[in-house]
Amino acid sequence: MQADNYLLLCQRYIELNPVRAAMVADPANYRWSSYRANGLGQDDPLLTPHPVYSALGGTELQRLAAYRALFRPELDGDAISDIRIALDQGQPLGDSRFLASIELATGQRREARPRGRPRKPAVASGEERDQLPLKI
Repeated sequence: MQADNYLLLCQRYIELNPVRAAMVADPANYRWSSYRANGLGQDDPLLTPHPVYSALGGTELQRLAAYRALFRPELDGDAISDIRIALDQGQPLGDSRFLASIELATGQRREARPRGRPRKPAVASGEERDQLPLKI
C-alpha cells in the first residue's frame, strides 16, 4: 500500500468494519480496534505509531484530535470498493506512479480490476444492428 496516500484511508476502513457490520455503534467500542489508542490516547503496548499517523499533529493531543476528525465523514463507496478489490485480488493499493514502480520492481502487472469481463458496447442505432450477422 502506498502509505502516504492510503494508510489512513485503510485504517479508517478497518476501524469502521465493526460499525458497518452493526457489531458496535462506535469504533471505540470494538474490543480489538486500535481506535482507542489512535483517537482517544489509550495506552496499547502492541502498537507503534506509523510516521504518517505521527505527522497528523505536533503534539499527542493534536494527533488524537486529527485522527478522530478523520472518522467524522463516512468513507465513500468508491474508496471502500477500491480497497475491497485490491484485497480480493491481492493487489497493491496506490496511485498510478506507485503501481508503475511496483510493476517495474516485480516485472508483473499490478492493477486491481473489477471482476468479470468488460461489457460489450450497446448497439445504439438500427443501422448498426442491421450490420450484425444474423444467427440462423
